[in-house]
Amino acid sequence: MNFWRWLITPDPDPGFTRTKLLKLVIRVVLFATVATLISSLLALTPLRPYLNTWWGSLVFILILYVPMARFLLVDSFAPRRGTGAAGATSGKGGKSTLSSAQKRKERNRYAGVKKGPPKYGGRR
Repeated sequence: MNFWRWLITPDPDPGFTRTKLLKLVIRVVLFATVATLISSLLALTPLRPYLNTWWGSLVFILILYVPMARFLLVDSFAPRRGTGAAGATSGKGGKSTLSSAQKRKERNRYAGVKKGPPKYGGRR
């Protein structure tokens, strides 16, 4: 398997396993190396006085760190999959076995807020 593909593919096992922690350490080391390299290269340009200010550092962090957060947290906060109805899919390719009425019912299940009981005893 390709090293980069292994590094960016989420691990489906729950919790922090040894493999997930190894991937996280490798990602952090790669990110720190790239961030240091970019910072060093920008220090050689006329931008150096700006990067030494608090707002220059903030801009650098926002430009570099925010897009890389997704790369760094691939395994940490993976979205849960398959949280729908338990019998909604069959074993063949994950195709749905619900009828159109059942699908409509599931789709509209949380579409609106259900009305509560009548206040003050109902009709008068």
